[in-house]
Amino acid sequence: MDHRLIRKLRPRLLAWLRRSRSGRVLFMKRFPYKDIKRATDGFQSIMYTTSNIAAYKARFQDGGVVLIKEMRDYDQGKDAFYREVQLLGRLHHRHLLALKGLSTGHRRLLVFDNIERGSLKEHLTDPIRTPLDWKTRLQIVIGVVAALEYLLLFNEPPMYHVSISSSSIMLDENFNAKLSDVGLQSSGENYVTVPHTSCAKDCTGQECGNIMFQLGVLILELITGQSSDDRAADLVQWIREYRFCSSIHKMLDPDLGNSYDSRELKSLLAVAKLCVRYGDKPKISILQVLRYLHKKIESPHD
Repeated sequence: MDHRLIRKLRPRLLAWLRRSRSGRVLFMKRFPYKDIKRATDGFQSIMYTTSNIAAYKARFQDGGVVLIKEMRDYDQGKDAFYREVQLLGRLHHRHLLALKGLSTGHRRLLVFDNIERGSLKEHLTDPIRTPLDWKTRLQIVIGVVAALEYLLLFNEPPMYHVSISSSSIMLDENFNAKLSDVGLQSSGENYVTVPHTSCAKDCTGQECGNIMFQLGVLILELITGQSSDDRAADLVQWIREYRFCSSIHKMLDPDLGNSYDSRELKSLLAVAKLCVRYGDKPKISILQVLRYLHKKIESPHD
């Protein structure tokens, strides 16, 4: 197509996109409320909750296992809900849980894609579940960081409203990590705003600092097998200790046995320590973390 024609059509296309951010939701499947209620066992299959989100595991009659999110406390009415739907519908990444549809009957519900393996937390804490091997844990970290790179660096404006925890990271049938707590109301916030551009592109502002801290805690969960719900402060305190290396063998998840690579373990611990060290003023960016992991973990060992 001629570049002059593209430049001519671009303002009209952008205007159409801005108008579509609220109001009627286009090209989105509608799920009957009764089907969702049945699939979630009467909304009893809770995966995680925040102050304004409840997430449920749902199994529909076709056998597929998906995630249902109930959006609560939308004081701004349906427009705010539809704006959330439009936002999530535009996000496409292999490590983000894809939006499949919605229901606006008795409750405001969003239907997301396959979570066949459940949450990461279930695999770390449930003794009945098959333990995650070292390679799978590494790929989960890399997948989460890749999703953050997409949200923070390849969206305009960047998407800072994301929460990272083992409870809200879902796994598909191949154990690929999927971030599920992303949107205008994620991370326990009780208001709705349009994503803004207060962080620099290298992602070193306060919002990014919070995300980096959560990433560091997640890495510690994967290494130790301990839930951050109960011991986040203990895990952070341990990694911040001057001689923490001498106690690594005591902190490792027993399910790993001797199947981990000590070089890769040290690389992950180095990332975790940098992520939690500086609070809301991170000294390392998501892009730097991703490059470091590719270099230290996915490249051939020296």
